[in-house]
Amino acid sequence: MAEPPLYPVAGAAGPQGDEDRLGLPDGADAPLDELVGAYPNYNEEEEERRYYRRKRLGVLKNVLAASAGGTLTYGVYLGLLQMQLILHYDETYREVKYGNMGLPDIDSKMLIGINVTPIAALLYTPVLIRFFGTKWMMFLGVGVYALFVSTNYWERYYTLVPSAVALGMAIVPLWASMGNYITRMAQKYYEYSHYKERDGQDPQQRPPRGSHAPYLLVFQAIFYSFFHLSFACAQLPMIYFLNNYLYDLNHTLYNVHSCGTNSQGILSGFNKTVLRTLPRSRNLIVVESVLMAVAFVAMLLVLGLCGAAYRPTEEIDLRSVGWGNIFQLPFKHVRDFRLRHLTPFFIYSGFEVLFACTGLALGYGVCSVGLERLAYLLVAYSLGASASSLLGLMGLWLPRQVPLVSGSGLHLLLAVGLLFWAPMPKALQHMWVLYAAAVLWGVGSALNKTGLSTLLGILYEDKERQDFIFTIYHWWQAVAIFVVYLGSSLPMKAKLVVLLLTLVVAVISYLVMEQKLRRGVVPRQPRIPRPQHKVRGYRYLEEDNSDESDAEGERYGGGGGGGVRGDGAEDEALLVGPRPGPEPAGFGRRPCPYEQAQEGDGPEEQ
Repeated sequence: MAEPPLYPVAGAAGPQGDEDRLGLPDGADAPLDELVGAYPNYNEEEEERRYYRRKRLGVLKNVLAASAGGTLTYGVYLGLLQMQLILHYDETYREVKYGNMGLPDIDSKMLIGINVTPIAALLYTPVLIRFFGTKWMMFLGVGVYALFVSTNYWERYYTLVPSAVALGMAIVPLWASMGNYITRMAQKYYEYSHYKERDGQDPQQRPPRGSHAPYLLVFQAIFYSFFHLSFACAQLPMIYFLNNYLYDLNHTLYNVHSCGTNSQGILSGFNKTVLRTLPRSRNLIVVESVLMAVAFVAMLLVLGLCGAAYRPTEEIDLRSVGWGNIFQLPFKHVRDFRLRHLTPFFIYSGFEVLFACTGLALGYGVCSVGLERLAYLLVAYSLGASASSLLGLMGLWLPRQVPLVSGSGLHLLLAVGLLFWAPMPKALQHMWVLYAAAVLWGVGSALNKTGLSTLLGILYEDKERQDFIFTIYHWWQAVAIFVVYLGSSLPMKAKLVVLLLTLVVAVISYLVMEQKLRRGVVPRQPRIPRPQHKVRGYRYLEEDNSDESDAEGERYGGGGGGGVRGDGAEDEALLVGPRPGPEPAGFGRRPCPYEQAQEGDGPEEQ
């Protein structure tokens, strides 16, 4: 008698006949749904909710990673530059370490590279952002900052100056990409939070205007809370390393006779020797290695944790409008009265940051209480600005003018007070006034920066023009920083008067813009050209094909399109109707296999 097989043969009747122990037929009559059907407890709505929750958490991760990466990058840059300039200022350090190499001349050319190069950024920033993409432009910008840090291992003309020029070229693209990235994350968070409302809508249909504004306010507040901490992070090398080598104020301020509003230039009469003992080269290498490691961590944060700002098809569309158009569009946006009215605010945004770091911290702080307290003044400014960035959330309940006007009003009061205050050198009894002024200036800076970036994201919601807007914003900031660099030798009163005039003009111009918008004046925006794709054999499955060319859309009935249009732009009528049948191929082009099978030649490439 043959033994039964150890495992039953698939498709064969078992010893119990055509049914197994569960009562289901076996073999060819087995119900397929029991094997490959849907999971009986599957809840499609619950799975969809979990999917979009993961998407929202991914957006939050992107915002936190970009904020932390920007903070570490700028903190390392400021900390290294500050330590480098203090060391190179000391006569003994220059003579002992570098002899007659001419460090002051190298430092002046390095500052020229950092401050002058961004003036040309308007010519190449949009092209770079569209070519590399927003995320990769952020990564490359952080990498250039890390390159600048690495060149300080070997301080020579041919290392410091070229890296400073490269850094100047990366400043505007990096921070324009950051602003664009945070705005895009707010828009994506809105999409993932309101996915049910968009289920029955056309994928190309835009969400309601202003719908992403609450998320944008929160994300900008988070970003600037992190970013303003970079000024405190930059002081860590000063606090834990360089302060141990500095003379006290009785030595460094020996020949200083006037401070504050009576001062001229930057620290006139400051002692040429500020170091009691010279730091060992080994210790300097350790500090620079720590800074280099932090810059590398910032690169990894942006590379590994920041997701893409656009979908691949959107990236294709953004690049396909033509490089000539991409180059021209920032200049064409000047016709928009909103940007023209906000330009004084862009300039003031650059003025006030430089005034906090040079005018307030050096002309009032170091000049009266010594170089050893510079770090603590800037930490007070940083913590005040970081904590006050959350005040930008007032826009959730109050009109959007409130943060901007409140910060400007606070700066106006402080600037007027500083215009009539001249602290005495080497007098510590008014130190609390300096700390209070630094904290309050940080509060005003936070309100201005958060309010201005949020306002741009609300006024310009179109994803195809946001990079142009943030490029213009940060380019005007760079121009303002260049003007401050040129006027560094002016008297403090002249600097404060220019600052006050710019602030008053900025506030009045902004309020005029808001008044025009309330009256219903329609801004004149340049039309964004439709994308012109040159890809063959590459098709999408969606009905609304954003990657098809104009000729393809006309040939197949105009169902695609996917053209990128600006606000208020009229839809263009199709000039040519659908043409049945293939067209003859152009000269020198072989027909594709499908066209050969149809014995035709197909349309020419557009």
